[in-house]
Amino acid sequence: MKSGSKRQANFELLRILAMLMIISLHYLVKGGIAVPFPFSARENPVGVCAWLVEAFCIVAVNCYVLLSGYFLAESGWKPGRIVTLFCRVLFYSLLIPVFLLAVGVVSASQLGLYGWIGFAFPFGTEHYWFATAYLLMYLFAPFLAAGMEKMDRRKLQIVLVFLLAFFSLEKTLLPLRLATDRYGYDFGWFLCLFVLAGYIRKYGIRWMEKQSCAVAGYVISCLCIWLLAIFSNAHSVDGGDAFAYYADMLYSYNHLLCLAGAVSLFYVFKNMRVRDGRFEKAVRTLAPYTFGVYLLHEHILVRYEWMRWLGVENVKKSFLFVPHLILCVVIVYGIGTAVDFARAWVFARVAAAVGNVSRR
Repeated sequence: MKSGSKRQANFELLRILAMLMIISLHYLVKGGIAVPFPFSARENPVGVCAWLVEAFCIVAVNCYVLLSGYFLAESGWKPGRIVTLFCRVLFYSLLIPVFLLAVGVVSASQLGLYGWIGFAFPFGTEHYWFATAYLLMYLFAPFLAAGMEKMDRRKLQIVLVFLLAFFSLEKTLLPLRLATDRYGYDFGWFLCLFVLAGYIRKYGIRWMEKQSCAVAGYVISCLCIWLLAIFSNAHSVDGGDAFAYYADMLYSYNHLLCLAGAVSLFYVFKNMRVRDGRFEKAVRTLAPYTFGVYLLHEHILVRYEWMRWLGVENVKKSFLFVPHLILCVVIVYGIGTAVDFARAWVFARVAAAVGNVSRR
């Protein structure tokens, strides 16, 4: 995403916020603080609080994809970006196990042949499910963008309604597990978000343009996710009934409430203005490295270990998890940014060297 205007800084700020939210989600769920449904709210108020925090963060992935779709819908398709994405993912997928082997955190016997195959082919094995879904979305992007360009507003609305009905509305209304539902962890949902982002770019959602409506939409959507989940949890009998399923399903990316919250938050930043200055400059500097933060802390050898390294176990049954969460998110984001900055420096030097050789 280029940063040639003030408005761009707003979107870059949303990109950073979305990654901070994603780290928070991983902390809560993989750290065991947001305990699985069903549970006794009276006996575990920490769990209730954790699910509230998660409700306000669950929109992050949708926001990240909406950002990409919003710009890809009208930008030129560049094959070089696919090469860059491949190289960036492989950089982390292959070098992290090498580094952990070198410092003695893991042994060669722990990794094995199949482990290295997974590191070498991270897209096909869905080592990073987001990267796989994003790659497929990007490959389909020129077809979707061309199709949306040819369609009038009415036809695009009809297509979007059918897509949302299939991927989101049906699973939102029916209290049972659908065979086609991937909870938003797939490129099909990303394609749906791409079309929605393209529609927003082309026609907008008029009532969302008012900042107060966008803020209210985000807050109300997230509170509804939490309240309905707590209500369903309270009425669950043994964890195998429809109430228990519904409580968990509310926290899926393709749930209608999660989508509504994501679109609302997107509009909050779309209509925001960031003044020129140190803060705006910092946002522009940090934003390009957010994807690297994800690739570092979600590597299969790291995704559960970083919580152990930072002592999440010590606060999982206490409200101290809140300040500890903030501290851990800052640490993970800071380290991830520094590592990706180094990665970018290496890539720039390699590209320059390749360029010099090709010109000879």
